[in-house]
Amino acid sequence: MRVLVTGADGQLGHDVCREIGKEAIGIDISELDITDRQMTLAYIDKLCPDAIIHCAAYTAVDMAEAKPDRCHSVNVLGTRWLAEAAKGIDAKFIYMSTDYVFDGALDRPYETDDAPNPLSVYGRTKLEGEDTVRNILEKYFIVRASWIFGLAGNNFVKTILRLGREHGVVRVVADQYGSPTYAPDLAKLLAAMIHSEKYGVFHASNEGFCSWYDFARFVFEVSGLDAKVDPISATEYPAAAVRPGNSRLSKKSLADAGFAFLPTWQDAAAHFCCCSGATAKCGSACVNARVLR
Repeated sequence: MRVLVTGADGQLGHDVCREIGKEAIGIDISELDITDRQMTLAYIDKLCPDAIIHCAAYTAVDMAEAKPDRCHSVNVLGTRWLAEAAKGIDAKFIYMSTDYVFDGALDRPYETDDAPNPLSVYGRTKLEGEDTVRNILEKYFIVRASWIFGLAGNNFVKTILRLGREHGVVRVVADQYGSPTYAPDLAKLLAAMIHSEKYGVFHASNEGFCSWYDFARFVFEVSGLDAKVDPISATEYPAAAVRPGNSRLSKKSLADAGFAFLPTWQDAAAHFCCCSGATAKCGSACVNARVLR
């Protein structure tokens, strides 16, 4: 199976290509501008992959508030052209979506059929992307993930480690809850999905829930970094885009389809710190659960 992976230079696309291996054809904007309809249709028609895993997205959540047209162009129009191209060659399609399609008002984990209500430009465009995929394709997987981090690209874990080293004290939001998602773990799930025909909408993140504050404290603990984390409220953190207070995602959809759950977020964070060199010695949470790559 030939699998085209968009956003191959990003943290998730990078790990998806690595997980799929020789079957993967990784592309980024230097190879294809997905916002150009004719270029996209021609490129996909010529390449004719068996499946497309669409990881490319405009993910600058705060910047999107000032650049809504650019965000819409990438997340909605780019997705539309790829979906049209996939339909033309009868290719399977995975669309990566986000917890930001929800407003976070529920006091329980979100199910896949709960009503979306995005609070930000980014969230609205990702939801429009979902609707676009549903309207065009039948052989699709829509996968909502949250708080993605990995060895490639920028993310919360890398930022919090850098700030901890530079300042010794960091202020982190303590009243927003969700599940971190480790890109290598998610990549394994996406690879399993694309080789199946269990189409539908899924929630995928590492097991367990935490606040950003809890996440930061654990990262410092497992990395052995002597830094302090001070809890603050979301209202104290200056951000242009509103984030959902509850980003917890139910994994019932994965269980119903027979897909394996991802490891715990603590295991994932420990593995990241080992592989990234954030800690000199791997902790038991990493060594006992994984073979380092």
